[in-house]
Amino acid sequence: MHNIPDIAPFREKLATLDAQMSEPNFYSDQRRAAEISREHLRVSSLVEKFEAYRAAEKQISENEAIAADESVEAELREMAAEEVAELKGCLEELANSVLRAMVPPDPTDSRNSVMEIRGGAGGDEANIFAGDLFRMYSRYAEAKGWRVEVMSTSPAETGGYREIIFNISGEDAYKHLKFESGVHRVQRVPVTETQGRIHTSTATVAVLPEAEEVDIEINPNDLEISTMRASGAGGQHVNTTDSAVMMVHKPTGTTVYCADERSQIKNRAKALTVMRSRLLKAKEDEENAKYAAERKGQIGTGDRSERIRTYNYPQGRLTDHRIGMNLSLQSVVEGALDDLIEALHNVDYEARIDNLLKAQNA
Repeated sequence: MHNIPDIAPFREKLATLDAQMSEPNFYSDQRRAAEISREHLRVSSLVEKFEAYRAAEKQISENEAIAADESVEAELREMAAEEVAELKGCLEELANSVLRAMVPPDPTDSRNSVMEIRGGAGGDEANIFAGDLFRMYSRYAEAKGWRVEVMSTSPAETGGYREIIFNISGEDAYKHLKFESGVHRVQRVPVTETQGRIHTSTATVAVLPEAEEVDIEINPNDLEISTMRASGAGGQHVNTTDSAVMMVHKPTGTTVYCADERSQIKNRAKALTVMRSRLLKAKEDEENAKYAAERKGQIGTGDRSERIRTYNYPQGRLTDHRIGMNLSLQSVVEGALDDLIEALHNVDYEARIDNLLKAQNA
C-alpha cells in the first residue's frame, strides 16, 4: 500500500462543505458561495479518487489470491496474474493523483496576474529583449483566451521597454504564470552589432497575483500621491496635462508610476491596482519564506535576482535552469509555453507532496 495520509479529515471537510451548501442563504454571498463550491469540487474529487484507489487495491488482492490458488484452472490463474500487472500500474497513477489532490491549492491561483518586465544588464539589447518577453506572454495569453491590459510603460528609444507593467486576466492566470518570476537571459547577435558577435543581456520578470480590496487594506493616509505631466509619446493632450500619477506607500517605500492613460483618474486606479498586488505579493513572500527555502533546490524561490532561463538564439534552444529542461526556442518565444509551464508545475507538486508526507511522518 502506498504511503497516503489519512483521508478521514477530508471526509469530514466534505461533510462540512455539504452542510454549508445546503444552507438556505448560501448564494446570498456570491464570492463565498463560489469559493465553497470550488473547494467542494476539489475535496469531493479527492474522495472519489481515493475510493477508486481502494477499489483497485482490493481488485489486486483478489486477483493475487486467484493466481496463487492451485485449485483454480491454470488459464484463469494466468489471466488473474496478467491483470495484477495492469492494475498495479493503474494503482500507481491513482496514488499519485490522490496525493496531488491532497496538496492544498495556493489561495491566489485563481486570480488574475499582474506582470512587470524590466530591461536588465545589456543596455539597448536588454530593453529590446524585455519587449520580446512582453510579446511572448501576450501571445501565450491570446492562445489561452485571456485579456492583456497594459498598466504602465516606459518605452526605450531603440525599441522595447525599460519597464512595462500589464495585467493578464483569465481563468487561473496567476497559477499558470507564477513560476515565470526571475532573471531571463538572452544570447544573440543584436541588430546593431556589425561584427556578428554574440551578446548576453537580461531582463527581469515579476509575477504578482492581482489583489482585491479585501486582501490588502491600504490606509489612505499611508499613501503619498503626486501628479505630473507624462513624458514621452502619447500625444499633445498627455504631455500638457498633469495626467501621470506617482504613488508611494510610505510604510514600505513601495512606489508605483502610471502614465499610460490620458485620464489622471484612470492612471490613479491602475496605480492602486499595481500597489495592492505588490503589497499582497510581499505579504505572501514573508509568510511563505520557509516553504520557499525548502523549494529552492527544486524550482527556485521566484526571486527576481535569480537567473531562471536562457534564450540561446544561435543554437535555437531555450533552457530552464531550475529543472534542466531544453525546448525549441522559436516555438516558445511565439507563445507556446504550455509544455514548460506543465513541467514546472509537476516539479512543484512533487516537492509539495514530499513535504506533505514528511509532515505526516514527523
